Amino acid sequence: MIGGVDPAVLPRFFVAMAVVELTPGPNMGYLTSLSAACGRKAGLTAVAGVTLGLTAYMIAAAFGLTGVLLAYPVLYQALRWAGVLYLLWLAFEAWSAERETARQAPQGPACYGAWFRHGLFANLLNVKAAAFYVVLLPSFISPARPALPQALTLGFLHLSISVVVHGAIVLLAARAGSRLGAAGDHPRARAVRRAFAVAIALVAMWLAWDTRG
Repeated sequence: MIGGVDPAVLPRFFVAMAVVELTPGPNMGYLTSLSAACGRKAGLTAVAGVTLGLTAYMIAAAFGLTGVLLAYPVLYQALRWAGVLYLLWLAFEAWSAERETARQAPQGPACYGAWFRHGLFANLLNVKAAAFYVVLLPSFISPARPALPQALTLGFLHLSISVVVHGAIVLLAARAGSRLGAAGDHPRARAVRRAFAVAIALVAMWLAWDTRG
């Protein structure tokens, strides 16, 4: 027994977490768009930011803090719309700015810092991440044992699954972007990058609809 978690719940926990992570959502949409347009390094750096955001929500939920956020509609709506607006801003930035992409830009701390921050804030402003730890995770916690060790153990197991799934998404999307010619300044490359900007905007609108409550 690890962290007080009943081993009998682990098989269905892993299945449930895999289904959750493979279901299209804001993280998947953003990582796919970024990786296809900017490459593998950009996507993997953003995965690190997304994972840190998930870790923050997981720890907050384990100590009962996330439930407070979701209990107040005003706070929930503020976080929800902040997430939508942030994704729309990323889409606008990708569409309008003829920025250097990962394959043509200097590989320095500023590049990695920007990709990491974008992944972090895209996840911190995602109410679905907060709701996940409040609604779904407790269903795998046994009331007969201390809840905190179980919550932390299951939370870190979920983080491990999310890293694997998100990493696979990044690698596949980066390869697809390379084949589509997302690198470079020629018209085809510009069209591909703008297409992915539209994809991010669509993810933002989907998030607004899916979390309307």
